[in-house]
Amino acid sequence: MARLVLITGSSSGIGYEMAKVCAAKGHDLIVVARREDRLTALKQEIEQTYGVTVWPYAADLTDAQARQTLFDWTQTLGQPLYALVNNAGFGLLEPFAKTDWEQQNAMLQLNIVALTHLTHLFMPGMIAQGQGRILNVASTAAFLPGPYMAVYYASKAFVQSFTEAIASELEGTGVTATTLCPGPTESEFQDVAGMGELEFFSGKLPTSAEVATFGYQAMEKGERTAVHGLVNNLLVFATRLQSDKALATMMKGFQQPKGSPN
Repeated sequence: MARLVLITGSSSGIGYEMAKVCAAKGHDLIVVARREDRLTALKQEIEQTYGVTVWPYAADLTDAQARQTLFDWTQTLGQPLYALVNNAGFGLLEPFAKTDWEQQNAMLQLNIVALTHLTHLFMPGMIAQGQGRILNVASTAAFLPGPYMAVYYASKAFVQSFTEAIASELEGTGVTATTLCPGPTESEFQDVAGMGELEFFSGKLPTSAEVATFGYQAMEKGERTAVHGLVNNLLVFATRLQSDKALATMMKGFQQPKGSPN
């Protein structure tokens, strides 16, 4: 029986590519996102190419009942979950005082609460079976304060801290937890977030496929924190040498939206 992997946010970007990487390794998949049409197309593509079974599941993971219903449905498949990939998330580039609260709350619900809730639902079963993998997708933003994206950056800091803590709790259980921390990547993220014109999204960026492959390998090795790329690793190391104020000032310069006060 193929080992089953559940991937959230799998209709585009890193999640979409992660589905293909896992399928190429022989995993059956549960692919979760809001856009049912894209999930259906992904199912057809993967099943035809890799010969594994794909269950598409359309859901708004900001809704707690939707998360519980997803978990309950997975228990009817008769196939234990091997890996949970918490990839769903989004960001917004805008001064915090001007943001729409409903959008900020949705970001908190998806980036933090949904990730934590799904981990809480699936982790006990992995422990009981004595094997499993949890991959939580954060960002190099986890190591920085992020003016004009304050909630997004803080949400990724939560993901990093939370995953490091549960990884420690899981020692000796056969289950591991890994944080994947990519930097700027070719995906829909920057367009959705309104970051397409920022300088550090210009030039050649790593592809979502490259990041997904790196993340899968780190997950299988049981690494706790996986930062993608030499430049990003140097950036994360450099954050230890600067004050939070200096880092915030630096990021403010990089991310200042047009028309915002200095």
